[in-house]
Amino acid sequence: MSAGMESYDWALEAYRDGAVFIAFDIETTGLDAQKDSIVELGAVKFDRRGPISRFNVLIDPGIPMPEAAGRVNNITDKMLAGQPSLEAVFPDFLRLIKDTVIIAHNAPFDCGFVNQKLKETHEQAGGIWIPPFPALPNKIADTLALSRRVFPGRNSYKLQELAAFLQIKAISAHRAEDDARLCMEIFTGCEKAACLSPRSG
Repeated sequence: MSAGMESYDWALEAYRDGAVFIAFDIETTGLDAQKDSIVELGAVKFDRRGPISRFNVLIDPGIPMPEAAGRVNNITDKMLAGQPSLEAVFPDFLRLIKDTVIIAHNAPFDCGFVNQKLKETHEQAGGIWIPPFPALPNKIADTLALSRRVFPGRNSYKLQELAAFLQIKAISAHRAEDDARLCMEIFTGCEKAACLSPRSG
């Protein structure tokens, strides 16, 4: 396994050197970024000293919440009624992530969804706001891949199960802000374990 995108040694080193990170998570109406919508976005900004700030917002997808998705995240149409659109939320989120390293658990899903929606918003004619770029410009690390390297041989690397393994308490499972917090704590747990491993260095 090469260093870099798979091992994420660069992310661990950046954390140790004092870089600012954003752990983020989304909840959606489904799994297809081209067809489904983001209904919640949560994030925790942090560095090696600990959390700096938090961000959480529900988003009106403009369509009814599918029953199957609602069973997972417990987000209802009533909760989403009157919430801002994703287009209205994006400017605050992009300001939050400026000059940070992004981490997510299964980052290709979360970042892929955000990138698809950024691309769609960027291409909209006459929108109320046009993003300055069609995809996230940040360096991105995936705690799913990182945890597989640092804690090899586990039967499951799902976010909630990794949190239980690391004795991190989930407060609101499958809600964006708390899942972002778990992602942050899993990342810092991986960093500590990598420091103790003879393979680190």
